[in-house]
This record gives sequence, C-alpha cells and structure tokens, in this order.
Amino acid sequence: MKSVTLNNGVEMPLLGFGVYQIPAEDTERTVSDALAAGYRLLDTAAAYGNEEAVGRAIRTSGIPRGELFVTTKLWVQDAPAEDNTRRAFETSLTELGLDHLDLYLMHQPFGDVYGQWRAMEALNRDGLTRAIGVANFYPDRLIDLIANNEIAPAVNQIETHPFFQRADYHALMREHGVQHQSWGGFAEGKNDLFTNPLLAGIGKEHGKSVAQVVLRWLTQRDVITIPKSVRAERMAENFDVFGFDLTDEQMARIATLDTGGSLFFDHHDPEVVTWLAKRRLDA
Repeated sequence: MKSVTLNNGVEMPLLGFGVYQIPAEDTERTVSDALAAGYRLLDTAAAYGNEEAVGRAIRTSGIPRGELFVTTKLWVQDAPAEDNTRRAFETSLTELGLDHLDLYLMHQPFGDVYGQWRAMEALNRDGLTRAIGVANFYPDRLIDLIANNEIAPAVNQIETHPFFQRADYHALMREHGVQHQSWGGFAEGKNDLFTNPLLAGIGKEHGKSVAQVVLRWLTQRDVITIPKSVRAERMAENFDVFGFDLTDEQMARIATLDTGGSLFFDHHDPEVVTWLAKRRLDA
C-alpha cells in the first residue's frame, strides 16, 4: 500500500476504508471484509455510532495493531472543551478497544475550537494519538488554527470529488504541510457520477471502472481517500487502483468537471452552522 508522510513524520496509507452511514449492526462484518481485502486505514467517528463495531472487527482480524492506521473524530464540544474533549477521546478509545489512536480529527470547525485543539495537542504530547488534525476546515479557519497554535494539523479531511476538486486549497495545504484527505470521493453518486461519460470513457481506456478512475485520480494527486462499500467484491475493486496511471491529458479532462462548489453543504452557511451546533451526540 502506498503511503504519505505527515508533517510529524508519521506514515499514513493513501487509501483506506470509511464507515460513514454504515449501520452499527453491519459495521463489524463490513470492516472485517475490508481488512481481508487488504485495507489497513480505517476511518470512523464518534458521530457515526459504530466505533465499537469497528473495534470488534479489529480484534477478530488477528492483524497486528502496528499494521493498522485507525482514525476517529471528535464531535463539536462546548466550553470547557479541554475537559470535554479528553472525556470524548477516552470514550472513543474505549469503544474501539484500543490503547491509542493513529489520527484524531476535530470533526467540525465549530464550538470551542481552540479549547478542543489545546486538548488534542495534549493527547498528542501524551502519546495517546500519533497525529492530530481537522475535518471540514475552510482555508481561513485552517490558517488561523496554524498561526495561533503550537501544533499544526497533520490532516484536513474535506469534501473532495471530481465535481468539487479543491485544487487551489490543495496547493495551500501542501504549502503549510497539511495533508489533504477526501471525504465523499464518489460524491455519493450525485450528478450521475458513476455513469459520467467523461469518467466512463477514461475508464474504458484503461479497462477500469468509473470508481477506480476516481480513486486513482485522487491518489495520483496525493489525496488520501476512504471509499466505503458494503460489498466485498466492490471493496476489492476499489483497492485495486495502483496498477495504472492516468495521463496528464486525462487528468486535465477530469479537471473540467469541477463546479467549484459543494454538493452537500456549505460550512459558511449560517443555517448549516446552526444545524450542526444543535446536533449533539447525546440528543
């Protein structure tokens, strides 16, 4: 598996498996299938409600802990966020049945962001998580966090797919040593992604599916991606994306699909901010 080196020297796989929207009762089987297919990066979150099932799959896999890279995420914490964040982290660690995380992400750029980040810095210094990062941070919030804290985020996990490519932001993150990670790499099938003529045509040129073209497009840009599937055969297909390269001309054609905007929600929209602020894990 190809990997990238984060800004603190930690190696992270370039391709992993995400469990967003997989029901808890299906997660253990699904993650077990993913591990059997070769995935070693697993991405979950407290908000997904399936950390415990991910942990069971890890334990039953028999794979040495050192071969796995496990990510989970902190939901929005209000002040005093430093205390709340450590408690939330300990809950996630217990649910997963692990003694440390490889990556802990702040899931949303809201709540007591600085209190959350100070607590995450402490967790990193204590060796409880090998790296810390953020998700859904737009450029202004990311640069502000970097400029005013001791540890810069190792990763920013953001919506990235052929219809929202984030090219300028990708360059900015690279300039500041923050690894770009994609969520929603398949755009959840929006805009008829899986039947898109341009992507299908490129796939035909390589004997690959549209999904494989999208994943190769992401990984070829050094964007970490975490495709999700509940079907073992599709997991295997998604894992088989390093045996071909897209040409510069093909990459340029894919660039023409970019709409420059989210297909899901805008974190600058006051209604989105209000909705997320009210969405508590204990609600």
